[in-house]
Amino acid sequence: MNTLHLHPPNFTFQRTISCLIRVIPATRLRSFIDLYENVTHHFEIPNPHTRLEIESVLKAQNMPLQLTVADETAVLDDYKDLGIHEGTWSFLQPTHYVSFHPEIWRQAIDLTCDTPTTLAKAQAIMSWIHEHFAYNSESTKVSSKIAEVFEQLSGVCQDFTHVMLGMCRSIGIPARYASGYLYNGPRDTLVGAQASHAWVEIFLPESGWIGLDPTNNTFADARFIKVAVGRDYDDVAPVKGQYQGTSSCRMEVDVEVTML
Repeated sequence: MNTLHLHPPNFTFQRTISCLIRVIPATRLRSFIDLYENVTHHFEIPNPHTRLEIESVLKAQNMPLQLTVADETAVLDDYKDLGIHEGTWSFLQPTHYVSFHPEIWRQAIDLTCDTPTTLAKAQAIMSWIHEHFAYNSESTKVSSKIAEVFEQLSGVCQDFTHVMLGMCRSIGIPARYASGYLYNGPRDTLVGAQASHAWVEIFLPESGWIGLDPTNNTFADARFIKVAVGRDYDDVAPVKGQYQGTSSCRMEVDVEVTML
């Protein structure tokens, strides 16, 4: 039994042209829109099988990221608006992976207390994580929590995203988890393009959700292909489910992104 987040909906700066999901052994895919407006698929394979293959082929058009003057000058007092507060409340709360800790809150305060605008505060947090955390795929697991990552100052894109979510939310910036892929281009300069990638989106009153990637210390611009969003990794896992069988199995993941 598996739930899939592999079919991106349309976003503000991204349009999905086509998406085909193929599962072998052949089975019925049931689709629905989840609480965070992600296109979600579910399938079950009750019969014995020796191999499960899930393939997603999608084509997306990315528009240039454009920030307005209102985005760049927004401050935390702007989020007291009842409409904004209601729409972003879920992304200010602790979750399974993003619990609140005094050390994380204190570090966020120290970094941003003299920074007036919301965007500048988020950028300061992003740059600090990029500078102080080491990218090490062996240091954490998919189940690692924010306190563990913050203590050892190492992890992968999922971990850096959870830390930044905790720091942003602790000072009142609505922040959500974004999952997708990276286009590295011919120069191969971005970290995390070998598999699915994760980054943070903060809410700005004028343009809505804007992505910031602490792994690469950059805006999530046209090089980023967003697939799903949620409160943390648990809401957007590309493949999530249950398996009954032997323990002698392995999982392989291959991601290829090209520009058309």
